[in-house]
Amino acid sequence: MRDRFSFARLLGIMIKELIQLRRDRLTFAMMVGIPIIQMTLFGFAINGDPRRLPTAVVAHEQGPFTRSLVRALENTGYFEVVAPAANTAEAERMIERGDVQFVFTIPAGFARDVLRGERPTVLLEADATDPSATGNAIGAVQQLAPTALRHDLVGSAAAPAGAGPPFEWRIHRRYNPEGITQYNIVPGLMGVILTMTMIMMTALAVTREVERGTMENLLATPVHPLEVMVGKIAPYIAIGYVQVVIILLAARFVFDVPFEGNLVLLLLGVLIFIAANLTVGITISSAAQSQMQAMQMTFFFFLPSLLLSGFMFPFRGMPGWAQFIGEALPLTHFLRVIRGVMLKGNDVASVWPHLWPLLLFTAVVLAIGLKRFRRTLD
Repeated sequence: MRDRFSFARLLGIMIKELIQLRRDRLTFAMMVGIPIIQMTLFGFAINGDPRRLPTAVVAHEQGPFTRSLVRALENTGYFEVVAPAANTAEAERMIERGDVQFVFTIPAGFARDVLRGERPTVLLEADATDPSATGNAIGAVQQLAPTALRHDLVGSAAAPAGAGPPFEWRIHRRYNPEGITQYNIVPGLMGVILTMTMIMMTALAVTREVERGTMENLLATPVHPLEVMVGKIAPYIAIGYVQVVIILLAARFVFDVPFEGNLVLLLLGVLIFIAANLTVGITISSAAQSQMQAMQMTFFFFLPSLLLSGFMFPFRGMPGWAQFIGEALPLTHFLRVIRGVMLKGNDVASVWPHLWPLLLFTAVVLAIGLKRFRRTLD
């Protein structure tokens, strides 16, 4: 017959667990670090109303009306002119590469037509691949027509009472004119799914062998660290491509997401991105001592990737320090590649600025993983 409940024994078990937790420093760090990361990201980095969005101005004439219109645009707080004297071809390249969110075009003869009361049309082109990044800005600019030139149209140039605004806006939502969120979310899901599955599967693969003791047999063979890493990584590349095919088929036939670009270029970008994630997974596995630790470290990497890459929230709405961290994450660049190829039809020149950071990330993480594996094998 067991004794009655003992608070002394309960206290002993609690102390034992605390001692064990102190020895498992990685788990303790995750328990403390993940809530801090979540509070920091959700409290300071996430912003659903991005402002100061980069804008190129194509002005076919210069004058006080043009300057007033550009100044009124910036005064809304949603636009920041980064290319005030762009030509049409240059502005086209900038919006294709994602360097600017908007292109603002003032036609030739704008001032003359305004003074004649002909209500000329001013064009505002928006990169609408992410509708949430441009919606509020477009709403703000549509209110500018009656007031933007108010201080210029005085005296005999003033419009009669009851007259309409001196010019009209023409809003062109490029790449996603209807603002369909699936066009933005579904391609991004490819990156999110690959990030989660590739890192976790690879991290668990090696850690599982360590826990089962089969790694000792592998260490007894004359194997090179690079051979171990490549051998562990290669099978998951095929698995990654199976996931990509499933997502592409669903995007096309279930969600009607357009595909404007080159499939070969897309698959090349996918290969580089898969390699980047697999090197992260294999490096995590070299540091984790158990499968639980490997899963914790995977989540520790996945959470910032999900929140700071521009998948869930507009990237340009985040503060500078958050964008700096986001630029170091492979998912950020892959989202720009996948959305650029599928929705914009980008070519190699347009996606290269986002491919070379993926290659650099892969090389750096691979070097770190090789160093840790060489230490293990020795």
